[in-house]
Amino acid sequence: MELILEGIAKAVALLTSLDREVMAITWLSLKVSGSATLISLLLGISGGTALALSDFRGKRLLVSLVNTGMALPPVVVGLFVSIFFWRNGPLGFAEILYTPVAMIIAQAIIATPIVMGITVASIQNLPPNLRLQILALGATRGQMVWLLVREARLPLLAGVMAGFGGVISEVGASIMVGGNIKGYTRVLTTATVMETGRGNFDVAIALSLILLLLCFAINYLLTRIQQRERPR
Repeated sequence: MELILEGIAKAVALLTSLDREVMAITWLSLKVSGSATLISLLLGISGGTALALSDFRGKRLLVSLVNTGMALPPVVVGLFVSIFFWRNGPLGFAEILYTPVAMIIAQAIIATPIVMGITVASIQNLPPNLRLQILALGATRGQMVWLLVREARLPLLAGVMAGFGGVISEVGASIMVGGNIKGYTRVLTTATVMETGRGNFDVAIALSLILLLLCFAINYLLTRIQQRERPR
């Protein structure tokens, strides 16, 4: 219990003193995970909407693959991203391994199936005749898709929260493709693992609490938006 209290005190001290290294790690965590989440929203919502509105042979198999991807192990993603961007790999010429860009790519791969799976479920859960009603009123196909996405905006916001939560708390892929380089690719999760390995439990607890506060702040903001949009 004393160790936990020391960690809380350390977290308060780091936050109130605006420790430069901690602020840099926190900012990088936000930048990497935020960028990955935005990419996953672009790919996931567009791909999920197209999949939900399409009807073709093999659709159930593809939806099953997307749903399986929602539980994609981060270390597996980290392994294949590392292989592809290794100096002798297919994309080694890009020289982005052990950089924040590689971390963003890995986290986007993790988050995209989450967002896509929730999008497919959200669009398919809309009333079956809604699409026909919108088209009957003279809307174009593009307008119809936009209106359906707007109608499903509440569960889609849950998808945003799930996607962001899945990558901001991820550690395996970030270490594998980022290398946990001080001042360059070290984020809150990888720094927590490192400090725990060193036996600096007070610092590790402090970083964990900062991560939890960050997750709570982002999700609280998104929840406020979601609940404000909820039909009464």
